[in-house]
Amino acid sequence: MTDTYFDGATAQPPHPAARDAYAAALSEGWAGPGRLYTLGRRSRMLLEAARQSAAASLGVSPDEVTFTSSGTQAVHAGVLGVIAARSEPGPMVYSAVEHSSVLHAAEWHERSGGTAIAVGVDRLGRIDPDPLAGIDDASVLVVQSANHEVGTRQPIAAIASNAGGVPLVCDAAASLPWEPVPEGWSVLAASARKWGGFAGAGILVVRKGTRWRNPFPGEDSSIREAIGEVDVPAAVAAAASLRAVVAERGELSKRVRAMTERIRSHIAETIPEVELPGDPVDRLPNIVTFSCLGVDGEVLLNELNRAGFAVSSGSACASTRLRPSHVLQAMGVLSHGNVRVSLHRETTEDEVDRFLEVLPGIVEGIRRLAR
Repeated sequence: MTDTYFDGATAQPPHPAARDAYAAALSEGWAGPGRLYTLGRRSRMLLEAARQSAAASLGVSPDEVTFTSSGTQAVHAGVLGVIAARSEPGPMVYSAVEHSSVLHAAEWHERSGGTAIAVGVDRLGRIDPDPLAGIDDASVLVVQSANHEVGTRQPIAAIASNAGGVPLVCDAAASLPWEPVPEGWSVLAASARKWGGFAGAGILVVRKGTRWRNPFPGEDSSIREAIGEVDVPAAVAAAASLRAVVAERGELSKRVRAMTERIRSHIAETIPEVELPGDPVDRLPNIVTFSCLGVDGEVLLNELNRAGFAVSSGSACASTRLRPSHVLQAMGVLSHGNVRVSLHRETTEDEVDRFLEVLPGIVEGIRRLAR
């Protein structure tokens, strides 16, 4: 049986534009772009062209764009670099539903003697539009554009207008493949594999006027020097696929949202004692998370895998650490037994039909055995 891939929020299948660009760049862009010989200059030219393309897709200046080795590296460099630029750093403030990379940055900041404050969210997973209320002299505010587990959008524009000049770092990894990021952010981080690029490429954007200093071991260098040399073919593929995705995401988002609406309504109608966390309307178009009372999420995931569906469990940030989801715990909803279905540009109606046909029976079978 051919697997049906329903884990697009982790990584989308490689976009044809990424495949073509990567193959073309391999022959010319494998040498170090920082070298002065001809091969190095060719790599540098490819990298600069990719930077210009990515900047155009994001609506920013090329000199504001830095390619990284991952979305996690982009988040860490963005958050910690803004803090390091402060002569007397204040608290790092972040929403309680951020990606684990932000939580790890907060832990690192605290181990370094700093203060980190997690701001709670409502039951839909949304932070207050004025998250700095009552917090003095924050160094940085970190809020994702939309949640990677339940899809709830955050009020980025309102948050930015209330930030009072505090730099806003926005992790846009979950939303960038599907919609533009609202204005107002100071730093943006994203991961290429979320939109059909390859693992090994992320993007960090630091807007002009935002102070940034190298937080990592080494010299007090520029962002690009601090990041180090990047995989040039992967960066070229990231830029090419981003350009293609931005051009097609309007129509694609409509098509995918129609399928997730079907999934949400069918699950609610056919499976007793089920919870569908997250905002039912103001959300990303591709994510449906659900939890069935009395059903272990890992068991359900494995049974769906046996039926030919690749989904992820919302019960952990990493499948190897079977811990309750910090996102769902922060929302105050059922944090065990969750499954996330996340569609992508290649998902078909037939695949959704087959999933909806088998899911109720799988859940019923697990519950029957658990009695």
